[in-house]
Amino acid sequence: MIKNKWKKLSVVVCTILVLTIVGCSSNSGKNGTSNKNSEKTLGQQVDYKIIGIDAGAGVVQAAEKAVEDYDLDFKVQTSSGAAMTQALGDAIENNKPIIITAWTPHWKFAKYDLKYLDDPKGSFGGEEKIHTITRLKLKEDMSNAHKILDQFYWTPEDMESVMLKVNEGENVVEVATQWINDNQDKVSEWTDGAHKVDGEKIKLAYVAWDSEIASTNVIGKVLEDMGYNVTLTQVEAGPMWAAVASGDVDAIVAAWLPGTHEKYMADYNDQVEDLGPNLEGAKIGLAVPAYMKIDSIEDLAK
Repeated sequence: MIKNKWKKLSVVVCTILVLTIVGCSSNSGKNGTSNKNSEKTLGQQVDYKIIGIDAGAGVVQAAEKAVEDYDLDFKVQTSSGAAMTQALGDAIENNKPIIITAWTPHWKFAKYDLKYLDDPKGSFGGEEKIHTITRLKLKEDMSNAHKILDQFYWTPEDMESVMLKVNEGENVVEVATQWINDNQDKVSEWTDGAHKVDGEKIKLAYVAWDSEIASTNVIGKVLEDMGYNVTLTQVEAGPMWAAVASGDVDAIVAAWLPGTHEKYMADYNDQVEDLGPNLEGAKIGLAVPAYMKIDSIEDLAK
């Protein structure tokens, strides 16, 4: 009887040990990757892909330049802003590594804990500003609209508060209206010295970036409240600049300078009027979730 009890006990102990060993071998590694994945380089884990947005975007062109500057074996995978943020959300939900093209202001920095990778070679340039650009002679044709557009100025925090609500599913026009109602002191500075009109038509163009959707809808609603009949047209960056240069649209508040839209500014400089920044402190670069143990673009070559 005693020998049988010890035999049964030894079987139980052995079983526990085996289960423990098996359990340990299946544990996940750091940053939500398995031990098998943790043995891979970061490039292998992300399939040597940097998740970008549309192919014509300045941030994508800068990312491609960074790949060359740092001699990386990576490819910038173009998609759309929505596809990029969906991939980012999926990766974070599963605690997986991901590298994206990023810009600030953007709601993703308010929603997720992200960090820019250092760029010692300066592939992405320095601080960006978002400028208001109008067609030539807008001041002569629509002096009040020109004054409002010239005085339009807000902060990255202002823009991100609008973007985040829109991303969460709220109607962009309703969000813009609420922001205007909540920030009458700032809006009154934009409209200071301008007079209301009676149905004058004005056209604004913008690219389908969350930042420009926010800014264009806000300033468009302000112009509407001042009596303008406002048309907002969504296009890609190249056609946007071409439209304001040709006079097909009256203005844009979506010109990222001096870097992102440098080429367009060089092409159309003498065909448009630059009213200066409507937002300062913008930035573009490569970003990753904060849990990833990487700090510089240089580290991607390892």
